[in-house]
Amino acid sequence: MTDQTPDQLEILKLCCHALDEKKAEEIRVLDVSRVSSITDYFIIANGNSEPHLRALTNEVAHVLKENHVHVLGKDVSGDSGWNAVDAFDIIIHLFLPEKRDYYRLDSLWKDAEEIPIDTLLPVGNPREKVQGRR
Repeated sequence: MTDQTPDQLEILKLCCHALDEKKAEEIRVLDVSRVSSITDYFIIANGNSEPHLRALTNEVAHVLKENHVHVLGKDVSGDSGWNAVDAFDIIIHLFLPEKRDYYRLDSLWKDAEEIPIDTLLPVGNPREKVQGRR
């Protein structure tokens, strides 16, 4: 894993915590800094419906704004099953499960290094223990 700046690490933690609190599923964080010139990190997660995706997108954007992180854009394309929030160094991709399977970002960026989600969530997170999250 490349060395994150304290700001990047804190933003990753804030985003992952917000997603976890809103019950996002299969959260993964990929360090793409060595294989992409677009951004340094992808956060990829699932929602269980279009309204859930909107709620996850809005929550992440809200948390970023509250913490003075400039959001370059949000892509919320109606019923596409894929929303994105671009915070420059970090891009958050939120999918319905079938769209995540279809687009396969996880495997498209297989050369990226995965950051274990348990290092980014608060210690003793009850959902982590119950659901056996990574």
